[in-house]
Amino acid sequence: MSTRRLYIAAYDIADAKRLRSALKILKRYACGRQKSVFECYLTPAEYWRLVREMRDLIVPEKDRFLVIRHDPVQCARVLGKAVAPADPDWFYVG
Repeated sequence: MSTRRLYIAAYDIADAKRLRSALKILKRYACGRQKSVFECYLTPAEYWRLVREMRDLIVPEKDRFLVIRHDPVQCARVLGKAVAPADPDWFYVG
C-alpha cells in the first residue's frame, strides 16, 4: 500500500469555465481548502493524476497551478482559527 503525503495545491485561473472545472478537479482530491488553496493527501499515483488533469485544463499563458509537497520533517504552523493538518483515518477519492 502506498503512503499518502500532504500536498498543498493552489491555482489562479483566468477563465470562469476553466475555474469551475479546476474547482471540481481539486475537490476530488482535497480534504480541506481555503478559497483556491487545497490540502491534499495523495499517493504518488494520485499526485501524477492530479497534475495530468490540471495540465490538460490550464492555459499556460493565462493560468497558474502550483502543487507543493509538505516536508514531513517540518511541523505545520497554524494561526488563528486554523486547524493543523492531520492524516485522516480514511479517504474518499472520486
